[in-house]
Amino acid sequence: MTDRPDATAVRDYLTGLQDQIVRSLEAFDGQAFRSDRWQRPEGGEGLTRVIEGGRFFERGGVNFSHVFGSRLPPSASAGRPELAGSGFEAMGVSLVLHPRNPYCPTVHMNVRFFIARPQDASVEPVWWFGGGMDLTPYYGDVEDVRHFHASCKAAVEPFGAGLHPRFKDWCDRYFHLKHRNEARGVGGLFFDDFNETGFVQSFGLTRSVGDAFLTAYLPIIERRRDTPYGERERDFQAYRRGRYVEFNLVFDRGTLFGLQSGGRTESILMSMPPEVKWRYDWQPEPGSPEAVLYTDFLPVRDWV
Repeated sequence: MTDRPDATAVRDYLTGLQDQIVRSLEAFDGQAFRSDRWQRPEGGEGLTRVIEGGRFFERGGVNFSHVFGSRLPPSASAGRPELAGSGFEAMGVSLVLHPRNPYCPTVHMNVRFFIARPQDASVEPVWWFGGGMDLTPYYGDVEDVRHFHASCKAAVEPFGAGLHPRFKDWCDRYFHLKHRNEARGVGGLFFDDFNETGFVQSFGLTRSVGDAFLTAYLPIIERRRDTPYGERERDFQAYRRGRYVEFNLVFDRGTLFGLQSGGRTESILMSMPPEVKWRYDWQPEPGSPEAVLYTDFLPVRDWV
């Protein structure tokens, strides 16, 4: 592979990753995902793969999209005014999984590739990768969180010793609900606008993150899938899911990009949990299992 951007190679990897993850999750759940292939009138296509009402997953989606446009949306050109008005090509795999059992955390993973083509044909296109994964427990478990973060570290460490602390910090800052001064979950990895090591290395890092997802997440839900729970735990899960909705609709760059670029709404919003609750000024009882999430897990810390 040369060090020139190769969109075909990226697309081939992403479609293979989607298929690999869906096969593994179907084997775990025992129910098949629904496959929904779609075309974008403005240019591009995608394959949405969704499970609802599964034996384990209450809702989840593993989406692939490859879209084109004549004008890069503001969410993708934020902080890079020289790219405003550029044409674009964007592709990625994005997943969110919402287990039914409150002792099993929600998880998100995304890997993506962008090419921005300035209107001035004499200016070289600009490309970059982005992605990461993060964990959102309702009832935290130290073993689970350490495993997840160790898997994230192992995925990026071969590409530079400084990348893991940098991407972990980026994740902690990104998945933060500013209006509540509260973390969405326990973090993981996040990176964007990444092209500083050349195409081959940047693509290799992105592949490593995508390939690490199943290793990071499956052992957690395998350990927790049969943990007994009741109405109290389900009620707290629905309340905390509200934070997930707030973040995705207010702050998430991927959601905003999809909506601003005229993407397929059903696919974009597949990340929303199926049942959610909000309460006015609710606070957990001090010392309760619900309070432990706030005191021991949501504050930023070094898990590995």
